[in-house]
Amino acid sequence: MPQDIPAEITDNDVLYEDNHLIAINKRAGDIVQVDDTGDEPLDEKVKKYLAKKYNKPNGAFLGVVHRLDRPVSGVIMFAKTSKALDRMNELFKTRQMRKTYYAVTRNRPNPPYGTLVHWLVKNPKKNVTTAHGHEVKGSLRSELHYRLAGEENGYSLIQVNPVTGRPHQIRVQLSTLNCPIVGDNKYGYPRGSLRKSISLHARRLQFIHPVKKEPIDIIAPLPKDGFWDKFAHLVQDSDEDVVMSDN
Repeated sequence: MPQDIPAEITDNDVLYEDNHLIAINKRAGDIVQVDDTGDEPLDEKVKKYLAKKYNKPNGAFLGVVHRLDRPVSGVIMFAKTSKALDRMNELFKTRQMRKTYYAVTRNRPNPPYGTLVHWLVKNPKKNVTTAHGHEVKGSLRSELHYRLAGEENGYSLIQVNPVTGRPHQIRVQLSTLNCPIVGDNKYGYPRGSLRKSISLHARRLQFIHPVKKEPIDIIAPLPKDGFWDKFAHLVQDSDEDVVMSDN
């Protein structure tokens, strides 16, 4: 686990919070829920943050709504009540969440925009997902939209809007385009990252609040790691394009 990941969640990590939900800007390297590594998961860190902030000696309720892979950064949502958890689960299940990611690759996608549909099979023992062009035993249909958002110093920035939410979906589907994500040696990039991160960032979640019934738009700032800084202007331009197209 990278040494520069703080052990605790602070106010600076919180992107959105109300009585029902809390959104965190996840750091690459944090695991969302407990696994066999024994490292403290993000949901436990957020529970401690809430218990301390609201003086709850018996602890705080926190429900995991969705997940991000350990080497991925960006916005992740948790529920603060069981009612909110049930309703957020329904929003994800019925695909009423608009999710926007950015990925950096060495290769330029060809074609520069499109829709990818695969049937994915995950090997839980090896923690690797395989993409198939047709339905096979044990597979799940997976779909995403992508477009080339810009190029910088020989790298391509790809905006991705997944329709489904499968394990390692974006990583394996982009690799089928011969566009493995920078640092993702599990799916074809030549070498891994010393930071134990890959250049995939969950930028944005847009949805109708399940309790307040108000539109919510949460944006996660890019990691300050010296690499993502090079793409900040392209991400900003791409964000504005999305807003304009939605109007």
